[in-house]
Amino acid sequence: MAAIILSEAEVTEHLSMPDCIEAMAEVLGVLARAEAEMPLRSVLRGSGSSGFLGLMPAYRGGERPVYSLKAVCIFPANPALGLDAHQGTVTLFDGETGRPTAILNASALTSIRTAAVTALATRLLARADADELAIIGSGVQAQAHLRSLMLVRPFTAVRIYSPNAEHLRSFVAAAAQQYAGISVEAAPSARDAVSGADVVVTATNSATPVIERDWLAPGAHLNAIGASSPAWRELDVATVAAAEFFADSRESAANEAGDYRLALSEGAISGPDHILAELGEVVIGARPGRSGPAALTVFRSLGLAVEDLAAAELAVTRARRAGAGVEVEL
Repeated sequence: MAAIILSEAEVTEHLSMPDCIEAMAEVLGVLARAEAEMPLRSVLRGSGSSGFLGLMPAYRGGERPVYSLKAVCIFPANPALGLDAHQGTVTLFDGETGRPTAILNASALTSIRTAAVTALATRLLARADADELAIIGSGVQAQAHLRSLMLVRPFTAVRIYSPNAEHLRSFVAAAAQQYAGISVEAAPSARDAVSGADVVVTATNSATPVIERDWLAPGAHLNAIGASSPAWRELDVATVAAAEFFADSRESAANEAGDYRLALSEGAISGPDHILAELGEVVIGARPGRSGPAALTVFRSLGLAVEDLAAAELAVTRARRAGAGVEVEL
């Protein structure tokens, strides 16, 4: 059987956000039951390079065993060039023979699956009556997150802040047109965007905090999805310390989340037990979600290889059903 190759446009068309949210719930449950395996991502930072290469392998056994490998370059300056910061591929391999079965554009897949996981976290952890959303950032991830979060809560107001004024204007104009029935506004500062919001998304590559604890309303839920490097931070120490803290992976948070690691090193949190649960544990009911309506909850997303595996499988299934993609003998 030939391998299928899916372009960015084809991944975008056939990896629907609602279906991807459910696929993320399923695979994170699989991970929580120890039915999938993955190491920490490995990173190569070339001398003099402004970006880095990350390798993210995963394996899922069962009736349809499969290996996957995402090879992705992260170049933070790309958005200024009109490019996604994420550039790379996801490859699927037959788990019984090792034969490559699919190669997919990683930019589109990463954007959709990351936003789908955040929507799942928001569905599980945010208050049921949450209706004000704040987004810090205006890039590809910020845009994908607006689409995904509108599927899980009935937001009536959205405030967006970005230091890139041109991107901010474009994002707000497009969102206001798409969601004509709700209020979509550009906020003059991150604090103004976050103030009073029930759900907050930080989608940045910031090396310093873009959120302060005092800005967050009682009962807010915060999704920290950017700054996925030990050297970068989106949250201040006080926010990490005050929150009921959830992660996609404890191991990833301990090794890769700069904001969590700093709070730990400064003694602001007691230790690994500060991570109340992995998201998959909440999915399968092994751990509870928020403790009550006044709690501040944080979901720290690092992005997992098993998420790429499941999203790629879904995109391939839908694309083959539609007769899309290019089949090649490798």
